[in-house]
Amino acid sequence: MDLLNTLVDKGLRRESPTREEALAVLATSDDDVLDVVAAAGKVRRHWFGRRVKLNYLVNLKSGLCPEDCSYCSQRLGSKAEILKYTWLKPDQASAAAAAGVSGGAKRVCLVASGRGPTDRDVDRVSDTIRAIKEQDESVEVCACLGLLSDGQAERLREAGADAYNHNLNTSESTYGDITTTHTYADRVDTVNKAHAAGLSACSGLIAGMGESDEDLVDVVFALRELDPDSVPVNFLIPMEGTPLAKEWHLTPQRCLRILAMTRFVCPDVEVRIAGGREVHLRTMQPLALHLANSIFLGDYLTSEGQAGHTDLEMIADAGFEVEGAGEVTLPEHRASVVRGGGCGSHEGGGGCGSHAGADGDSGCGAHTGDGVCAPAPASTAPRPSEEPRTDLVAVRRRGAGTDLAPNA
Repeated sequence: MDLLNTLVDKGLRRESPTREEALAVLATSDDDVLDVVAAAGKVRRHWFGRRVKLNYLVNLKSGLCPEDCSYCSQRLGSKAEILKYTWLKPDQASAAAAAGVSGGAKRVCLVASGRGPTDRDVDRVSDTIRAIKEQDESVEVCACLGLLSDGQAERLREAGADAYNHNLNTSESTYGDITTTHTYADRVDTVNKAHAAGLSACSGLIAGMGESDEDLVDVVFALRELDPDSVPVNFLIPMEGTPLAKEWHLTPQRCLRILAMTRFVCPDVEVRIAGGREVHLRTMQPLALHLANSIFLGDYLTSEGQAGHTDLEMIADAGFEVEGAGEVTLPEHRASVVRGGGCGSHEGGGGCGSHAGADGDSGCGAHTGDGVCAPAPASTAPRPSEEPRTDLVAVRRRGAGTDLAPNA
C-alpha cells in the first residue's frame, strides 16, 4: 500500500503515523501536491465534514512586550510600525468581538502582548469575558495572555472562558534560537495548566522561520502528545522591523504539505489555518480548506488579513459551509470531554493533536495507480523565480485600538 493510502487508513483510525511517514509527506514534490491534499482531505472530511469554523481575534493590548520572540512585531526592540495601545476596556473589547460574531465567527480569541498576565490583568480579562458572554452566551471565548501562573487558568474558566491558547511555535531543540526570554518548557507548562483547569487547550506552531522538516515534525508530534483540541498553523509574516523580516522560505505548495502533515498527525482535532495564509498560500487558500477545518476571519493582531466577505465567499465557492453556533466542532469522542482536560486515550498511542497569527506570537476518494512518486527533497527556500511578496504584508490600522470599523 502506498504512503498516502496508509496515512488515510491511519487517520480514519486516529492512529499516529510514524515520524518517517510524516517526513515523507513534507518531502513529496510539487507534482504530487494535489494527491497529498486529496488524501489528507479524506481524513478531514471524515471527522469534520465540510464545516469551516470561523474565529475572530481581538488584540486587547498591542505592542511593548518585554519578550524577545524573533517572529513577533510586538517584541522587545521591535522597529515594526504597528499599533501600540494599552488594555481595551471591557465594553470596547466586547464591541470588537461583536463585529466578528456578526461576520460569522463562533469563537472570539482575546489576545494580549506580554510575558504573562498579572492577577489584575486576569481580573480585566475576566470582566471582558463576562461582557462578551452577556452579549451572546453562545460565543466561545479563548484567552491568549502568555505564560500562566498557578490558579490563573481556573479563574479564567470561572469567568466563562472556554479555551486557552499558547503555541509551542517550533521544536524544542531550536526554540532557543527564536526566543531567549522564556523557554519551551515554560510554554508546555502553560498548556498543561490550561488542561488541568478544564479549559480546552489550543496550541500550534509557526512555519517559515528557517526550520527544517525535522523541526516541523518534532513540534507537531509534541503537540499530539500535549493533546490540545485546537492546533493553529501559522505561516510567518515577515514584518519589517523584526529579526525575521527577510525569512521568505514558504511557497503555497510547501504550506499545503505542512497542513497535510499536521492533519495526518492530528486527524481528529481542529486544525486552524492561522496567520500568514493570505501572504503564503495566496490563491491556493481554497485548497487548504480541504486540510484545515478552521480559519481566522478578517485581520490578525498587528497585520491585516483578507477582507471578511472575501473569506466567506472563498468558503462557499470551495464547496464548504460556515459552522453554525449550535454545531459542535469536535468529533463526539473529543467534544464530550473538552472541559475535562483532553480527549482520553487514543488508538495507536499518544494524544492527538488557534491564536494569534504569526505576527503575534487558523472529494478525494481512493487513489489509483501507485500513489505519490518517490519523495523528493523538499526545499525550504523560495524558488529562484519567486520574489518575496512584501506587498502582501500590511500593518493593521483598523479595528481594536482604533476609531475605524474592524474587518470582519
